[in-house]
Amino acid sequence: MSTAPITVELVYAIRDRQWVRRISLPAGATVAEAVAVAGTVLGSDAMNEVDRNDVGLWGRLVSPETALQEGDRLEFLRPLTVDPKDARRRREELRRRKR
Repeated sequence: MSTAPITVELVYAIRDRQWVRRISLPAGATVAEAVAVAGTVLGSDAMNEVDRNDVGLWGRLVSPETALQEGDRLEFLRPLTVDPKDARRRREELRRRKR
């Protein structure tokens, strides 16, 4: 097992803005440890809106105990504002009306 630090990308996005930062953590660091660092790295604007319990690696929800690896992308997930199925139906209806 390597003891070299790992680099992890922290991501939080809203409709008109996104925060992406790379951080260095000790080998074997967990999601919880990265979340603890995120407040100082992403800034208070982003972290005020974040639910620290909804965190994903590459879009998949993970627990705080999950170990991170070099190059992981840690994403702070937001609740959906619109059901994706409803949004597709609306787009299809608009498309049909335009014909």
